[in-house]
Amino acid sequence: MTVLTWAGTDQWRSEFAAVRRAADGFTARGVQLGIDPLPYRVDYHLETTAGWVTRRLEVTAAGDGWQRTLHLTHDGHGQWTCEATARGDVPLPRPGGDAAALAGALDCDLGLSPLTNTMPILRHRLHREAGVAQCTMAWVSVPDLGVHPSAQRYEHLRTIPAGAVIRYRDGSFTADVVVDADGFVTEYPELARRVGR
Repeated sequence: MTVLTWAGTDQWRSEFAAVRRAADGFTARGVQLGIDPLPYRVDYHLETTAGWVTRRLEVTAAGDGWQRTLHLTHDGHGQWTCEATARGDVPLPRPGGDAAALAGALDCDLGLSPLTNTMPILRHRLHREAGVAQCTMAWVSVPDLGVHPSAQRYEHLRTIPAGAVIRYRDGSFTADVVVDADGFVTEYPELARRVGR
């Protein structure tokens, strides 16, 4: 088991993930704590299949007097199912979304979590060699747990002694993300930095 911890660099936030790796996939359980737009705790369980393709993501978000759950499942062929619940009255968008809009996506992307950038990086070996990957992701916004399609681009910029630098682009947002030799994020500008190593 690999334990990964990150601290937010744009605002106060922390994340802990326990990852069990296989030859071409992993399972992870994690918790994220944050305060914006209101104090929250997010607990998640992520499973991938061979090729680091998302099989399922189960998420619970909770705060003072409210709780939301999300079950996002991928059939391995580009089709998704999405089930969500909400309890409590808080000024957040509704959880869940239109699973049909995610058709063709292979990966989930849990908002504000550096962990879920790992799947496309590993699948396309961008932590080891030159290349570009264009991906549609099932992006889960945090802490409301809304689900949206997101077109993302990953490009290997260079190899460094500790791993590689990958340019991440989502719309007009661009960040040069540093990953270790295993493809896990160590530095994500304006989001998070690995700590406790």
